[in-house]
Amino acid sequence: MPLSPSITIGELAERSGVATSTLRYYDRLGLIPAERSTGNQRRYPRSALRRVAFVRVAQRVGVSLDEIAAALATLPGDRTPTKADWQRLSRSWQDALDERIDMLVRLRERLSGCIGCGCLSMRACALYNPGDSLATHGAGPRRVLEPDETSTPRRRAARRRPA
Repeated sequence: MPLSPSITIGELAERSGVATSTLRYYDRLGLIPAERSTGNQRRYPRSALRRVAFVRVAQRVGVSLDEIAAALATLPGDRTPTKADWQRLSRSWQDALDERIDMLVRLRERLSGCIGCGCLSMRACALYNPGDSLATHGAGPRRVLEPDETSTPRRRAARRRPA
């Protein structure tokens, strides 16, 4: 028996593992397309499963719903996105994801150094900022936010994959 081209909100929730209330929210934000049946019930194209998966994974790694919406807006609305469409979206996110990964690595390295010493000594702490000298670089935790000139490009190049 052939699959129906559309699924109900309950089917989408069951298949995606996302609550129906969240799916309605995604619908309101325009993250997933829905049509209404003659009985005014939501019907989703099967391609909504991939969009929901994309939203969940992107959110899990800290991407905002606004960023996700902007990315999904680049996909065709008149047809199911192809592999090439998804690859184009992926390439457009490459640099931003690399920057996010680099920042997470820097945070992990700086925190493990502090936690590893056991004393949080102001003289040995990698996050220590004597005399607030880092204020000239901007607000916030500059040693974590700013890339390390020696290691960031190497890490980025090692992770980059051919398109």
